[in-house]
Amino acid sequence: MAKIIAERMTVELEGDFVVFLIGMRVNKLWKVWKWWPVAMAMPRMLVELEKKPQLGLLHAYNKFGLRNTMVVQYWRSFEQLHAYATSPDNAHLPAWRAFNRAVASNGDVGIWHETYLVRAGDFEAVYNNMPVAGLGQAGRLIPAKGRKMSARGRLGKSDGTDLPPGS
Repeated sequence: MAKIIAERMTVELEGDFVVFLIGMRVNKLWKVWKWWPVAMAMPRMLVELEKKPQLGLLHAYNKFGLRNTMVVQYWRSFEQLHAYATSPDNAHLPAWRAFNRAVASNGDVGIWHETYLVRAGDFEAVYNNMPVAGLGQAGRLIPAKGRKMSARGRLGKSDGTDLPPGS
């Protein structure tokens, strides 16, 4: 079990970064031969990215449901994310091409992604009584004290004393 940090924490991450959400939805459960290859492609990519940190992935974690799976990824830059996705030397492009040949738009299995470009300082996070999680795994956890106590303070919009009474 992950160690719980029994303190209010926030995260620091220098520079711009990218939050990339990518997911799959099984629309026809009985068509295992269609969705299984899609499901197995992402773990291969994540192993590749973990072995090659120079490609730009800062951290990734999975969320699973009955029909849905999603990977939350933090990247150093959009340029690195795009370069990874389009390079014939990496695992993504062959998987993308295989999906388009085998599934494309036939309705058997869905894929999606969302990309968010985050400018330096334009984010805030808080974790309390949590193991290291989310963006805290991509950046550096620090105590949420002083200016970092409130959401507005973490965004540099207050001195951190603007918490609601009793907070």
